Amino acid sequence: MTAVFDFHVRLGPQPEAPARLLAALDAGGITRAAVCAGGVIELDRLSSQLVEGGHVATAADNDAVLAACGGSDGRLVPFYFANPYAGPRPYRRQAPLFRGLELSPAVYGTGFRDATTYALVRVAADAGHPVYTVCTGQRGARAADLVWLAGRFPTVPFVFGHCGFTGIDTDGINRIADHDNIIVETSGCWCVAVRRAIAQLGADRVVFGTEYPLQEPSVELAKLAALGLSTAVREKVAWRNAHRLLGEECP
Repeated sequence: MTAVFDFHVRLGPQPEAPARLLAALDAGGITRAAVCAGGVIELDRLSSQLVEGGHVATAADNDAVLAACGGSDGRLVPFYFANPYAGPRPYRRQAPLFRGLELSPAVYGTGFRDATTYALVRVAADAGHPVYTVCTGQRGARAADLVWLAGRFPTVPFVFGHCGFTGIDTDGINRIADHDNIIVETSGCWCVAVRRAIAQLGADRVVFGTEYPLQEPSVELAKLAALGLSTAVREKVAWRNAHRLLGEECP
């Protein structure tokens, strides 16, 4: 069985969240995970903002992520969840402590063409960080806008969360196809989207994720198994590609 690197989990704000996260990874046989702060926005409001637009200005608890990851002996990999309303300075100050950046137009309402977004990605470029993000249907935060941003930072790997805005965002996959620095992440999407991504982009541009705790890891692992991937392709999607994005030797 191939080892698994989950490229997208969240750490909730509850005191017991780190222990619950590790227990969930253990239950699924997941070896490592990239961790970002959760609990920034209430779920019903997030659901509304995905359709209607809007934003919050709440800061993520990045320090809690650092604390949880710091005691994991490298198993948990910290990503910085940027609040664009605070500007790039807090991220720049802490960037050496993190391994990647998350941008969230759904939470903060700031699109990919915004000057603050550009400034945050400039910090990521300087730090050698990949950038995880999820597109929305709002103007400025669509796949075409991500392509615009990625074209201006060709050395920065961008991770196209959930294989796009919808579970079957084949249009989004088509739009990113010619941009090798955009990689898709598989949590929350349908099997047909993952198959399309592998076929159109190549197995080197797909990483596995679960979106724990909003999604049960067992569901995403079952989806991965249902794809019927060859051993070589599964190793890339579930393990090797994540290490390459982080600039690590793959064990």
